[in-house]
Amino acid sequence: PVTRGHVRNGRRAAAGAGGRRHGRRVWCDGCYDMVHYGHSNQLRQARAMGDYLIVGVHTDEEIAKHKGPPVFTQEERYKMVQAIKWVDEIAPGAPYVTTLETLDKYSCDFCVHGDDITLTIDGKDTYEEVKTAGRYRECKRTQGVSTTDLVGRMLLMTKAHHSNIDEDLDYRKHTDNFGKVICVCCLFPQGPKGHSPWTGVSQFLQTSQKIIQFASGKEPQPGDTIIYVAGAFDLFHVGHVDFLEKVHQLAEKPYIIAGLHFDQEVNRYKGKNYPIMNIHERTLSVLACRYVSEVVIGAPYAVTADLLDHFRVTLVCHGMTEVVPDKDGSDPYEEPKQRGIFQLVDSGSNLTTDLIVQRIIKNRLEFEARNQKKEAKELAVLEAMRRLEEEKH
Repeated sequence: PVTRGHVRNGRRAAAGAGGRRHGRRVWCDGCYDMVHYGHSNQLRQARAMGDYLIVGVHTDEEIAKHKGPPVFTQEERYKMVQAIKWVDEIAPGAPYVTTLETLDKYSCDFCVHGDDITLTIDGKDTYEEVKTAGRYRECKRTQGVSTTDLVGRMLLMTKAHHSNIDEDLDYRKHTDNFGKVICVCCLFPQGPKGHSPWTGVSQFLQTSQKIIQFASGKEPQPGDTIIYVAGAFDLFHVGHVDFLEKVHQLAEKPYIIAGLHFDQEVNRYKGKNYPIMNIHERTLSVLACRYVSEVVIGAPYAVTADLLDHFRVTLVCHGMTEVVPDKDGSDPYEEPKQRGIFQLVDSGSNLTTDLIVQRIIKNRLEFEARNQKKEAKELAVLEAMRRLEEEKH
């Protein structure tokens, strides 16, 4: 299990409570269930506001009480958050309501949260106490992604989220209906009068600025071992983290380049409506991982001599999952195998994107019930805020 102050990148982090101060200490907290680039971007912004970032992660029990059952276990979620490169330390089992006592315990100056609202089971703002005390900062929510949207893509099995594919009728229906209240008994939509702006769906627009913000910007240095890995890295999850961590341990000075296949290529070898995340979203998810130095956007499926020579690759790694032959039936790893630089790496994890999707579909009714409760609470708060504004005027 991941605990506070565990070894990261050869350096030991100071323990949160009573550890040496690191300039301005920043606190973030959350469920971090199904971590995506929106979460990573929030943590990137929070880290930029200070010198040391501590992230509190709630337990399964706390999340189930306030929001509904999480997809990932707390151990999986701890490991996932720790792999995000802007995180200096995690605090497992953080309370759902953020208090001054928690900030003081970890010697944090203030906490940071996105410009959406987080409510307890009885509809109260979880950040009310720290806001009142002036120890709260806000960062911009990442437009175009939400856990709700990702779950919707999995359940609908459409391909409208892929790059270079026109939006289709199913997806338009999804954007209209997925945020609506669902009657769990009969699964008929019962739409409320309004939509919560925090639970709705929008599509992500990639920019060069966003890639620059996420990229390390570091070139390989003399003595670095340049390691190439390739794949879909779809719904970037703890199974990917386990694999990349093992690859990272293969060298003293690793420089890991991740080759991401285009959406159409992934769909060829994965089928169904994979990838769940398009190439732009997958790029940011992988760049946020502390073990990855560089990403090739739209890497060729076959690892060619040109690619190996261009990046001066010394080792090519693949996990224990099946390697699907190229379109012509050839082995995509033929070239690195001939050069004697190919290595299979056992991550010790059996978690795959398929298994995640199965977990979600299995709990479909529970997720729909969770979305229903979440939006109903958010709409109630919006209505209360609207009434307050009217009373002022």
